[in-house]
Formats: sequence, C-alpha cells, structure tokens
Amino acid sequence: MPKTGDNSHKALIEALNGALADHLALYLKTKNFHWHVSGPRFRNLHLLFDEQAAELFGNVDLIAERVRKQGGKTLTSIGSVGQATRIADQDDTGLSADAMVRELRDDNVKLLERLKEVKETSEQADDYATNGMVDDWIDQAEQRVWFLTETLQ
Repeated sequence: MPKTGDNSHKALIEALNGALADHLALYLKTKNFHWHVSGPRFRNLHLLFDEQAAELFGNVDLIAERVRKQGGKTLTSIGSVGQATRIADQDDTGLSADAMVRELRDDNVKLLERLKEVKETSEQADDYATNGMVDDWIDQAEQRVWFLTETLQ
C-alpha cells in the first residue's frame, strides 16, 4: 500500500472518487432517461439506456474498492457525489429522445476525460492494478460514446 502522505497517492484517491461520483451521477441520469424516453424509438432507446446504466453501475463498487484498497475513504452520500461529480443534474422529464441521447453522449465524454485523469494519476502513483482496470472503464466509456453518437446519425 502506498504511503498516505504521498501527493501522487492523494491525487489518485481524489481522481478515483471523482470517477466514482461521475459513474453514480451518470447512472442515475441514464436511468432517468430510460424511465422517461418516449417516441418512435422508445423501445430501442429504453433498452440502450438500461444496458448503459447497468454497465455504469457495474463499475461503482470496483472503483470504490480501489479507493479503499489505497487506504482512502470513498464518497458517503448523495451530497458528496454532488460535490465531486462533473455530471450536471437533469430534472426535465420532457426532453426529446435526441436531446437525451446528446446529453448522455456529452456526459460520457466528460466521464471519459475523468477516466483519462485516473489513468494518468495511477501511473504517477505507480498503482499498476488501477492502471490496468481503468483501461476497461475507458473502453466502456468510448463504446457508450460511440453508440450514442451513432444513434444521432
């Protein structure tokens, strides 16, 4: 376990908690859109949003456990998620299907940027396990961005 006073280690824990917050916030937004999408593409988007939400939620525990394995503390509440996330809330249940897809695509791009920061900080902290795991998370985010982008064509 790295030294808790190490600045690169502290930066890694902060980056992981940011990625955790973004995953949780994007999961909730994706489920919101899953519940509220309507229109001619309802079935396809309803299923796509549900698949993507499940993938996001699947990473939550993995990320939190990486924080704990590094000796850090994870996020503790909706408030702590709100303070750490870069994903904006969306409470408008009347968005068009295309607006939902665009917003999820853009938010997944934000998550992708955050994950690249985790990759960089894990390299600086010599945390090889996180460094390897984040490659999978990046690949998943890239695929979500790709699917959402293609859906808008």
